This record gives sequence, structure tokens and C-alpha cells, in this order.
Amino acid sequence: MTIDLKTFEAKEKYTIVVYGDSISRGIIFDDEKRKHSLLLESFTNLVREHLKGVVYNAAKFGSTIVEGLQRFQSDVLKRKPDIVLIEFGGNDCDFQWDAIAENPFGIFHPNTECVTFYELLTELVKKLSALDIVPVLVTLPPLDAEKFLNWVGRNSEQAKNNILQYIGNVSHIYSWHERYNAAILRVAEETTTRLIDIRSAFLQKDDYTKLICDDGIHPNKAGHQVIAEKILHYIELNYMFLLNTKPQTSALQ
Repeated sequence: MTIDLKTFEAKEKYTIVVYGDSISRGIIFDDEKRKHSLLLESFTNLVREHLKGVVYNAAKFGSTIVEGLQRFQSDVLKRKPDIVLIEFGGNDCDFQWDAIAENPFGIFHPNTECVTFYELLTELVKKLSALDIVPVLVTLPPLDAEKFLNWVGRNSEQAKNNILQYIGNVSHIYSWHERYNAAILRVAEETTTRLIDIRSAFLQKDDYTKLICDDGIHPNKAGHQVIAEKILHYIELNYMFLLNTKPQTSALQ
């Protein structure tokens, strides 16, 4: 079911829920403090300044699509949203790396199998559409495979070697992550759901790895600026009536 956002055009304000994991929450890895922290200038906060109405950030650190559906009523529906921005996948494709580091010959599974991720994301989109809530899918920002391997194998050189032995080569980290992004694209196409392709915005940069934290997966402050610019550009082109101010690129720097 396709919902026309222009049916909301007469409203004075809108309720938007951002739903996903730590990327949407605004978590970054602080390279100086060597720990994860909350970024004030997250893409959600940057975009919020330009939108009519209320933006709720219901994203949670470590969340998978399975957990997202479990919290659907309490975190999304109770807000009575007009629009829900959906960003899941980064935790779904992840493995229990400490266990792999201990036994690289074991049998391990991702937090959410890719086919299950695809099915549950489709279910989430259809639930929203059936309630006349507009779902908007967001692609995954690309990870930095080298940084990510160093992060998950940070406990020791042996741990890193064992993880590398299990995955075969570093590039497999990127390609595995890409499978889940492909699932998002497939859901968007099959359900005719709106899609904001932030991944392409990163890959179009001369060196997208400069936009990724040392943990290899979380966008840094500059990365969040790129995401915000992509989302606002999408809104400007398609749904100008959602904006209370015309965003200027310089304002996001």
C-alpha cells in the first residue's frame, strides 16, 4: 500500500519517529576518550531543526529489527506518528566476535539471518502502511572493514588473527554488511516504500572512511553531517511542505 505524503500537506505540524539502532541514536566512538558517546550534532538533531512539528528519536543502541518489532507499540505507535524513518541492519548482520575469537572453527550465526531481516523489515513496513503511517527506509552507511576488524579483534593480536581466519579475508566484512543493505533496497522496491540512499552519499566522497569512527561502523560527526544533508536534500526535492526553514549546507558544517 502506497501512502501519498501530500495528503498530509494541509497539516500545520507533523509527528516523525526515527526508529533504528545506535547510528540513528547518534552514538559515535570518541577517538580521544576511546569509548562510545552520544553526539549532540547527530543527523536526527540536525534534521529536526528544519522540520515542522515534533521529531521523536526512538532508536536504541544495539537494537536489531527483532527488538524493533518487539518495541513497535511502545516506541512508535504511542507517538501517533505521521512518518517513521527506519534504520536497522547494522546490528542484525553482526556476529558474537568474542566467541569467534575464542574458537575460529566453530559454527556461528549473525544476530539476525539476512532472510529473516528481509522478512521482518517487510512486516514492519506493511504494519505502518496499514495504519496510514508513512514508512521511509534508510540505507546503511558503508563500514570500514579494516577499522572494524581492528575493533572487534582489539583484545589481542591472536583474537584478531582468529577472527580473520574465520571470515577468510577482510573484504568479506564489507560484502556481508552489503547483503543487508541489499535487503533494504529489495524491501523498498517490492513494497514501493520511500528510500533515502545515504550509502551512496558516503561512497560518492573521495574517501568515505574519513567519515567513519575508529570502530569501523559508526559515522563520525562529519558522517552525520553527510546523512543530514542527504535527508534534507531528499525532503527539499520531494516534500518541501515538511520544512519550516530552507536548509543551507553551510549551516550543517
